[in-house]
Amino acid sequence: MAKAYVLINVDTAYTAQVMERINRLTGIGEVHEVLGPFDVVAEVETRGMEDLVVVLRNEIRVIPGVKNTVTCITVD
Repeated sequence: MAKAYVLINVDTAYTAQVMERINRLTGIGEVHEVLGPFDVVAEVETRGMEDLVVVLRNEIRVIPGVKNTVTCITVD
C-alpha cells in the first residue's frame, strides 16, 4: 500500500472545481483547501507506488486549474 499527501497549487478561479474532481477519484481520503504556499491538500491511498504514480500523472495533474503538485509519501 502507498499513502501520500499531495500539495497542490491551483489557479484561484478553479479551486472549487479542482477539489470536487479530486474528491470523486478512487483512493482519495480527504481533500482540504488550505492557506499558505499551497491551495489544496489531498490524501491519496493506493495499492502500491505504481498506482500512486498513475493517480498523480493521469488523474490529478491533468485537472484543469492544477498548476503544480508536490507529493509527500508517508513512510509508516
